Amino acid sequence: MPKSWSDKDERQYEHIKQSLREDGKSEERAEEIAARTVNKTRREEGRTDNVTTQGTGNPNSPLEERTVPELRNRAAELDIEGRSSMHKEELVAAIRERNA
Repeated sequence: MPKSWSDKDERQYEHIKQSLREDGKSEERAEEIAARTVNKTRREEGRTDNVTTQGTGNPNSPLEERTVPELRNRAAELDIEGRSSMHKEELVAAIRERNA
């Protein structure tokens, strides 16, 4: 667990992880979901510097359903130039072109 997590955060993480394991999730998947949940709670409570996720969105969801920040993060991973000034439709097109 990250050093910045409180004891409460660690308890929440363990509780969520245990519940997910009981529901049949793999250890790795349960840890990922639990950590994301705790970090989201910390962001919403203002206990982190970032107020939004730094992720690229759910890889199983269509690009059109992702937020612009998520698309920009994905475009950054793909080293797409000009991404900061692109609109959502342009980002989707550029990501699809790069992935083709």
